[in-house]
Amino acid sequence: MSERRCPVLRTLRLDAVLIQAVIAGALSFSHLHDLAQAAGQDGWKAWAYPVSVDLLLVAAWRRMRMDAGNRDAWLWFAIALIASLGANVATAGMLDMQNIPPWLRIVVAGWPALAFLGGTLLAHAPTPAPTPEPEQVVEEPRPDPEADLTVERAPEPVPELPPADLAPPEAPPAPGSTAPAAPVPPALLDHARKVAAAHQAQTGAPIDAATLRSRLGVPAALADSIALQLA
Repeated sequence: MSERRCPVLRTLRLDAVLIQAVIAGALSFSHLHDLAQAAGQDGWKAWAYPVSVDLLLVAAWRRMRMDAGNRDAWLWFAIALIASLGANVATAGMLDMQNIPPWLRIVVAGWPALAFLGGTLLAHAPTPAPTPEPEQVVEEPRPDPEADLTVERAPEPVPELPPADLAPPEAPPAPGSTAPAAPVPPALLDHARKVAAAHQAQTGAPIDAATLRSRLGVPAALADSIALQLA
């Protein structure tokens, strides 16, 4: 029920404000007309004075809304407001409307030129440029230089073997004969299997004798023997 009444209340408030504005404008308009007529401005000239004051008020108000820091707009708004309030107070019995003082006649007579000057300055005042909003810079993700790098582990140290597992040195084979495979200690062979498995998991290819030699730090003949046993 409350939701249905909200638009009606809003409409009533808006109508009340408009009615109040119309009443206040009509009274001020009438007071300005009466003061101008008492100051010697008869006919259509007396009706033009309230129009001039109200137009200057509206022009100054619009300029103040566009540029709140414009001091000229505030000055002309104050001048028009003083003219409107002064007419309201003067016609409320503060002055003898049958005997207007000379200085007030001078002010009323000079008002058109003053209003024209204020309206011209307000109409041709430069409009401040809108302040541009700062652009939001979207940083693109930087590629990780270490993402595509293949990390190769350092060769694991060869475990120390007991003296009993070391084979005695053999004489070099005679020319034309096939060199027998060098005996491989069991502990070294197990370590070579681990190195070969890690190499194949990393590169996808079986390890060769040269790589075994560099990884294990053994002679070429022993590396060949280990490669034959791992094949």
